[in-house]
Amino acid sequence: ADMALSGDPHFKKLVEWHKANSSKLVLRQLFEADKDRFQKFSLTLNTDHGDILLDYSKNLVTEEVMKMLMELAKSRGVESARERMFSGEKINFTENRAVLHIALRNRSNVPILVDGKDVVPEVNKVLDKMKHFCQRVRSGEWKGYSGKAITDVVNIGIGGSDLGPLMVTEALKPYSKGGPRVWFVSNIDGTHIAKTLAELKPDTTLFIIASKTFTTQETITNAETAKEWFLRAANDPSAVAKHFVALSTNAPKVKDFGIDPENMFEFWDWVGGRYSLWSAIGLSIALHIGFDNFESLLAGAHWMDNHFHTAPLEKNVPVLLAMLGVWYINCYGCETHALLPYDQYMHRFAAYFQQGDMESNGKYITKKGSRVDYSTGPIVWGEPGTNGQHAFYQLIHQGTRMIPCDFLIPVQTQHPIRNGLHHKILLANFLAQTEALMKGKTADEARKELQAAGLSGEALEKLLPHKVFEGNRPTNSIMFTKLNPFTLGAIIAMYEHKIFVQGVVWDINSYDQWGVELGKQLAKKIEPELESDAPVTSHDSSTNGLINFIKKHRA
Repeated sequence: ADMALSGDPHFKKLVEWHKANSSKLVLRQLFEADKDRFQKFSLTLNTDHGDILLDYSKNLVTEEVMKMLMELAKSRGVESARERMFSGEKINFTENRAVLHIALRNRSNVPILVDGKDVVPEVNKVLDKMKHFCQRVRSGEWKGYSGKAITDVVNIGIGGSDLGPLMVTEALKPYSKGGPRVWFVSNIDGTHIAKTLAELKPDTTLFIIASKTFTTQETITNAETAKEWFLRAANDPSAVAKHFVALSTNAPKVKDFGIDPENMFEFWDWVGGRYSLWSAIGLSIALHIGFDNFESLLAGAHWMDNHFHTAPLEKNVPVLLAMLGVWYINCYGCETHALLPYDQYMHRFAAYFQQGDMESNGKYITKKGSRVDYSTGPIVWGEPGTNGQHAFYQLIHQGTRMIPCDFLIPVQTQHPIRNGLHHKILLANFLAQTEALMKGKTADEARKELQAAGLSGEALEKLLPHKVFEGNRPTNSIMFTKLNPFTLGAIIAMYEHKIFVQGVVWDINSYDQWGVELGKQLAKKIEPELESDAPVTSHDSSTNGLINFIKKHRA
């Protein structure tokens, strides 16, 4: 799009409509007035591995609003931007890179060119190398220095080299039979590596060092600590090659560390960290759940890529989710978005998309280099249900801010214990929450309830206002047959593309992250200042004061 979002006539029309009509959007009435509302505002995706249903009927929209949102998506150039991404154009313009996580899972092997060269054969080559490695480790053919098979795999990485593999290995735990246990060390806080190593035996542990540049301070420090711990037991530097592998692009540094370059799994500069679990960065996933299941994860994502690439905007799940988000963020002024998976295995899902969304769309500079005069990416947060119901849902129901929520749930559980009793209760709660948020409870309904409970007169009137729910709180319900590798792949890709669409609408670069640099630079300056006990005066008074408190109190 050539003009700023705030200058786009389609956007102005949307904002005007919102000003004039939003007070008339009452979900309870919209449902009563239209028996087909669910039919009109839901979409089922049928795959060979189960179905995925998006029900967006409990949103503050009408057919007219959806039409305006789709017109806005067209006017912002969503379709041409999508084409540019899929054809390998360098849409990450601040780093001059293509953005091709879709190539990592391109199961149909359609050629994808970067600078005139098809990247798909290279992708397949690394996948093949991962496959053989997984087979050797899982079968026990790969031996450690004492001749024993590997029982534990430790992934050392941070950000995109940690959150994806951690989230997916947790989500697909039921598929890990026959695989090694997996551990994840990310934080530079020594507690993280110390606690993990205390659980492990050096001669049956494999370390995966995940760092594109092999210079990430936290990761390399943790890797060196792991190597020191390992060598205290192995006592032989040549044993390092049997217990350490690298996911990186920097062969010389990997070799210096003591890792056999044969055991370096590469990826490319068109893979962003927060979109990298589909690449060699997913090696811990493949080791844990087996390469067949890893391929199924890729296939699910590829299925969603095809849907996103080909479905018309109004029948396109990532586009619908994205434009509903724009409606709430840019017209209603919503600040946050809640992701609420009703599945204990998905307990890291919200944390994963905190990076996925906030590092992508937490930007205020447009492609033209000017500051936006509208809101961009939301604060993303959430926890599994039903836990959240007993924690923060109070604010969603009766607080002063509108929080659009995505509720996710599998119809079939991995653990149908007690004849499915647990899952039946889980499903009932999921359904009750979105209905309650939509409907609320009127003063009349609350009064009848209190009377039935034996209250009357002043006692009743005093309690009454506290028992009223305004309702009209918007939600999406995302239901799927079962949480299997294919479906998880599809759902992750669905959110990736949602984030892409919103970035296009807001005219920002969703694929760089300059915001993480400044802190890194200043930390490098401060670290040597912590060496001596001499008081520091080189910073502002707050930073000086904090440094001097540390010096006074350290052991």
